[in-house]
Amino acid sequence: MRYAHEVGPGDAGIRISMRRRYPDGQLGDVLGMLESWHDGVVTVVRASGERVVVPEGDVVATRRIPPPPAAR
Repeated sequence: MRYAHEVGPGDAGIRISMRRRYPDGQLGDVLGMLESWHDGVVTVVRASGERVVVPEGDVVATRRIPPPPAAR
């Protein structure tokens, strides 16, 4: 399987989906706003406000996600 990296260090402030590798080798996804990506650390803020900090080496794939639909 081939994973894409659509997002990088210059994309702070956009909504992303990030696939990461856990220490046990399993994969997990994080959806939220890219807060920062520098010095080997990626920080994503989920809609709940939770900050997820991931070492850059554990990032498997990233992609841009459109903004959520407006509330009616």
